[in-house]
Amino acid sequence: MERNLIMLGTGHAMVTRCYNTCFCIQNAEDYLLVDAGGGNGILSRLEEAQIPVEKIHCMFVTHSHTDHVLGVVWMIRKVATMMRGGSYEGKFKIYCHEELADTITQLCMLTLVKKFTSFLGDRILIKKVKDGEEKNAAGMKLTFFDIHSTKTKQFGFRAGFEDGTRLTCLGDEPYKETARPYAEGCDWLLSEAFCLDRDKEIFHPYEKHHSTALDAGRLAQQLHVKNLVLYHTEDTCLSERKESYTKEAARCFDGNIFVPLDLERIRL
Repeated sequence: MERNLIMLGTGHAMVTRCYNTCFCIQNAEDYLLVDAGGGNGILSRLEEAQIPVEKIHCMFVTHSHTDHVLGVVWMIRKVATMMRGGSYEGKFKIYCHEELADTITQLCMLTLVKKFTSFLGDRILIKKVKDGEEKNAAGMKLTFFDIHSTKTKQFGFRAGFEDGTRLTCLGDEPYKETARPYAEGCDWLLSEAFCLDRDKEIFHPYEKHHSTALDAGRLAQQLHVKNLVLYHTEDTCLSERKESYTKEAARCFDGNIFVPLDLERIRL
C-alpha cells in the first residue's frame, strides 16, 4: 500500500521562492490535505503534484494565519465548481477548531458568490473539533490537540495508521509540553524550523515565536522519535537548505532527518 507525505509548500508566511507550508498525506487511494497556503497557488501545487482534487475528501486547517487559511477559500471554490459540474462525488470535510470554523465561513461568505457558498453545510462541511478529539479520516485515526499558541489559537494532530505507524504534526510554533502525549515516541515528527541556529541573529525566530533547526533536532531527540521532517523555513538558501538544515539538526538528533523541497514526496 502506497503511503506518502507530499510537501506542497515548505516556506514560512513571507517566502517568495517557494510556497507556504502545506502538505498532503496520501494513504493508498485517500488523501488528507493539511492547510492550503496563502492563495490560489494551492491549485497549481496540487496539479504539479498530480494529486486529483476529486480524491481529496478530507482537510485539516491548523490556524487562521493568512499563509495557512487563505488557500482554503480557493479549495472550497474549486471543489464547489467541480460539484456543480458533476466531477466531484461525495462530501468535502474540513476539520478545524471552533473559532477557525467561523473564520473560514466568514471568509467564504465575503469572497465567494452564492453558487459556491450554497454547498457549505450541504456537501462542503466545516467540522469543528475539540482538544483531544478523535476522528477517522482518509483511512487514518486523527487525534487533534491544542498546541497552546502564544499568538493565534492553533491545533496540531496525530495520525495513526492501520499498521501502528504514528505521525505527529506540531503546527508552526515551538513545542509545548502539553503536546507530549501526542508526540513522544512517534514514528514521524513534523516540526517547523524557521532558520538555522547560526542565522538566528538575522531572522530572529524567537521574536516570531518560531524555532531553529537545532531546536527541532534537540526536541526530536528528547521525544525519542524515529524520523524528523523540517518545514516552514526561510527561503534565502533553498539550494543549500537540505544539507545545512540536516547537518544542524543532526548535531542533537541521531534519527532520520528530512528537509524536503516543495513537491517532494517522502515514503511513510
